Order: sequence, then structure tokens, then C-alpha cells
Amino acid sequence: MLAKILKDAFDAYYEAPIQVWERFVSLCDEISFKKNEVIKQSQTVAKYGYFLLEGSVGLFVWKESNFICTDLFLESNFFGDDMSLLSGKSSPIEIVALEDSKTLRMTKANMEILKNTPIGSMLFLAGEQGSFSDKQSQQIESMTLTAEERYLKIMNENPEWLQRISQKHIASYLGITPQSLSRIRKKF
Repeated sequence: MLAKILKDAFDAYYEAPIQVWERFVSLCDEISFKKNEVIKQSQTVAKYGYFLLEGSVGLFVWKESNFICTDLFLESNFFGDDMSLLSGKSSPIEIVALEDSKTLRMTKANMEILKNTPIGSMLFLAGEQGSFSDKQSQQIESMTLTAEERYLKIMNENPEWLQRISQKHIASYLGITPQSLSRIRKKF
């Protein structure tokens, strides 16, 4: 069952046989996190990559006197501190469970085992390319669209965010104050 969930989530990037995902699952542990629990602290080296089975998580970086939300994830998404995982160095990214969450967690060592297989290397390459493309689109949108336009995009593409993720995190993700988000929400 877990292998099928992974396959369904990843087929948009690369269609791999179910046996590959069964092997993937065998290299993971099921780990749960409570709401607001820190999954990975800022300024530490990432040791794990994750797949979100239930719940939601956010990636944050510290700026001045508070954390800024850089990404949000719901079920059926891979997440982690890619910058730290790829470099082996600490990063400013903090990962927090925004709801009670259940994940599959893979160690960096097990990722390397998987990457050293032909199909595993294809999975990681496809995943990294998809992630890079998504982040680049997000960056372009944050520079070219207004907060209101980006909120409309969330309403159309990720409406469940608005029901499940706190307004302060949505506002932070949009780069605005909760008060500005409240004004935008009143328009709709």
C-alpha cells in the first residue's frame, strides 16, 4: 500500500515499477510528528528526507525577529532540507509539522544506497529536476505576481492549504502580514 502511494505521487515525474517503490519503502521508517514539532532545526545538517503520508509541514528560515515560511507541503509530497542533504552542510532551513503528521523517513545513507542503483539514480534525478523547476516557478511568481495574485493562485491550485494551514503561515509564505492577508481574504 505505501509503495502504491509513493508511485502515484511520483509518476508525474518518472514512472517506475512498483517494485522500485517497495524497495524504497524498505529503506524507510514510519515516523510521526505532533503539531508544531520541529522536524529539522535551523543551522543543523539534514540527516533525512521525508515523504508526507498524513498532515502538513512547512519549511522556514529566520529573518530578523521571526521565521519566514518558504514552502508548504500536504500529503503525498516529498520534503526535506534539500540544500543540506545535497551539500552535507548545515543550512538555515527549519522544518516544522503544522499538523499532527505521519511520514516515511529515509536516512541520507539509505538515499545513497538507492541512488547507487540505476533506477534509484533516475528517481532522484527526476525528483531533483521537478523540485528545482517547482522552486524556480515559485521564485518567479514571488517576484512577478502581487500577493493578491499569489493568493488567488493558492485558492485555485491549493485550496486545502487555506482550510488546513494557519493564516499566519499562509501570510508568511506570501511575504505579507496577517493583517494584509485578512484584507485580501475580505475581497473574496
